[in-house]
Amino acid sequence: MKKKSEKNSVVKMGTSLPVFNPHAAGIDIGDTMHCVAINDGNGGHEVKTTSSFTCDLHEIVFYLKSNGVTTAAMESTGVYWLTLYILLEEAGIEPYLVNASHVKNVTGRKKDDTDAVWIQKLHTCGLLQKSFQPDNEIRLLRDYTRQRKNLISLNSDTVRRMQKSLELMNIKIHTVISDILGKTGMNMVKAILAGERDPQILYKLCDRRIKASQEDIIKSLEGVWKDEYLFMLEQAVENYEFHQKQIKNCEEKIKEQLLKQVAIINQGDITCLDDGKKKKSKAKTKKNQFDFPVSPYLKAITGVDLCGKAQSISQHG
Repeated sequence: MKKKSEKNSVVKMGTSLPVFNPHAAGIDIGDTMHCVAINDGNGGHEVKTTSSFTCDLHEIVFYLKSNGVTTAAMESTGVYWLTLYILLEEAGIEPYLVNASHVKNVTGRKKDDTDAVWIQKLHTCGLLQKSFQPDNEIRLLRDYTRQRKNLISLNSDTVRRMQKSLELMNIKIHTVISDILGKTGMNMVKAILAGERDPQILYKLCDRRIKASQEDIIKSLEGVWKDEYLFMLEQAVENYEFHQKQIKNCEEKIKEQLLKQVAIINQGDITCLDDGKKKKSKAKTKKNQFDFPVSPYLKAITGVDLCGKAQSISQHG
């Protein structure tokens, strides 16, 4: 009898989607304009449109705080979202950075809904997935490392232009020594820029570890000297040295940030890095390698020797 009564029972269910974020906002991010949608308290929406200047971003944060908003969703459009994201985070409003394709793939949008209103509706119902964003300390470290990577890429192009200038003068030194950027290569290039043209004198700048024969090196230094190509070489060398200086500056910032994170994790104690400072590696420095040992910092932060694991994986395939 019990099973029969359950089978014939009538259960009333709501037709609307459940509300997971009652105090949610949706923000449509643009280069010059931002639109913010919130609930108006009467079943509708209130949309605020502002410019994208810094004062406007602070106005948006104040507007959301004044209306009791606790979380705001925005699409990941270019880099326009980042400043507002950080301001919302600092103000205690949980920001949701969502993939634009995820917003568009949810069906049921009305034609008269603006992007901000549609984002707000989806966020209220808990239908948007939050993209991972690191905390502020990791974000700073990421920005510095990305800048260093960009500078290395720019520097690689500069080296190619340096080699092209030498090739145009038929200077073949880069074909007989392993690295034109090494001590021997750069000394020879700078001597050429200083006016030296005698291959015999240029050969004397060779490091004793150079394996190429004296005859090959001297032949490689016999060139066709053209002012325009020398000018191109000079500019390429200046750019190379400038980029190298910027890379070193980036590494100093990265080191400072790593040290700060170690101090935060260990409550100010950084003695765990002493061993890493004392050890001097005898291995040959690889191209574009950091000017300081990164491994001790990463181990102190994560508790795992990430560099050692990565090296072991690369060796064993």
